[in-house]
Amino acid sequence: MKNGLRELRAERQWSQGDLAERLGVSRQTINAIETEKYDPSLPLAFKISFLFKLPLERIFVPEADVKGTHRRGHA
Repeated sequence: MKNGLRELRAERQWSQGDLAERLGVSRQTINAIETEKYDPSLPLAFKISFLFKLPLERIFVPEADVKGTHRRGHA
């Protein structure tokens, strides 16, 4: 899953550690999400969405949507 977490964090001039502390996770978890080695749990994704005051789909985008192979309303 693609995400814009690194950019959102950088806009606020937060380190990975700063963001991790705000979310109650480790810095390594933030790094793994940003490098797309780990997809966050749904509760964590909602915490991220709430923290940045953005809908989930503005932060996290399924791979298929990025590649253009998946369109809304079509399987």
